[in-house]
Amino acid sequence: MLLEKATFGAGCFWGVEAKLAQIPGVMDTAVGYVGGKLDHPTYKEVCTDLTGHAEVVEVLFDAAKISYDELLEAFFNLHDPTQLNRQGPDWGTQYRSVIFFHSTEQMVAAKAKIEQLSAEGRFSKPIATQVAPALTFWKAEEYHQKYLEKRGMVACHI
Repeated sequence: MLLEKATFGAGCFWGVEAKLAQIPGVMDTAVGYVGGKLDHPTYKEVCTDLTGHAEVVEVLFDAAKISYDELLEAFFNLHDPTQLNRQGPDWGTQYRSVIFFHSTEQMVAAKAKIEQLSAEGRFSKPIATQVAPALTFWKAEEYHQKYLEKRGMVACHI
């Protein structure tokens, strides 16, 4: 087993986590906050849109079973990466489309994927997804972890 970490923000983290957790080769997921100016932020604080954090899913995956590029493909398929600071009815910087990379290889792959998708014209508008270094991951409150699964749900509005 070759475990690696990936971190994605694609709107409300509940649905993103549920979708990513279903992918073969994904060993574990956790939801939380990355990229802001406050240590140990709470959901309530992040929802003010004042902390600078993004709602994200941290993914632990077996690189022998699924590649980072395959995870990037899944990430771009499960949300609208052309929306700036929003997904569906959720708006604010905490809902931005963002890839937080954990290595130079992940950064290069993420930027290459955006270039590829743009060149293919897959989306009718420019991709707004940010690519940024992974900073401290602040795990969200326990009631947010596996939120949909705990409620017998498989999806939300994403």
